[in-house]
Amino acid sequence: MPRLLVACEYSGRVRDAFAAKGWDAWSCDLLPSERERGNHYQGPVEHLLDQHWDLMIAHPPCTHLAVSGARWFKDKQSEQQEALDFVRLLLNAPVERIALENPVSIISSRIRKPDQIIQPWQFGHGETKATCLWLKNLPPLKPTQIVDGRENKVHRMPPGPNRWKERSRTYTGIAEAMAAQWG
Repeated sequence: MPRLLVACEYSGRVRDAFAAKGWDAWSCDLLPSERERGNHYQGPVEHLLDQHWDLMIAHPPCTHLAVSGARWFKDKQSEQQEALDFVRLLLNAPVERIALENPVSIISSRIRKPDQIIQPWQFGHGETKATCLWLKNLPPLKPTQIVDGRENKVHRMPPGPNRWKERSRTYTGIAEAMAAQWG
């Protein structure tokens, strides 16, 4: 049975999409999983990287990387460096196939350009949210259901203590496309 590690995922959406396809799929995050069922390791992903995985899909925190926060970059250079070091750790993990996901960010200028930029509206969700994918031994995702009604809901979310969590969830259509095309 093939094994998947979904790094930095508390929602379980990508993990569960692969588990439905017969994978031994694990999510890992510092937070507990939102879903009661499913394989989830709560702790640092570094504890799991040396286990045998056939595929890793990583969602590193974008707080100090996303260009949407560029106005604060000058005040958080050490945090940015730590975030970039974490991205490098994930991209260099001993896993044959890797997808790293993040919004438009400084990863593009400080490490390398993404292999692909996808949008939720290409996978059945009438929203915009440019999502970059850095791929290792994986093909680009093919759109599965292009829809109209492209709203920018993510950027219009009101401030609040859980805004970051709501904005970071992978859309189910994208998770299902990953499982169907990479699984």
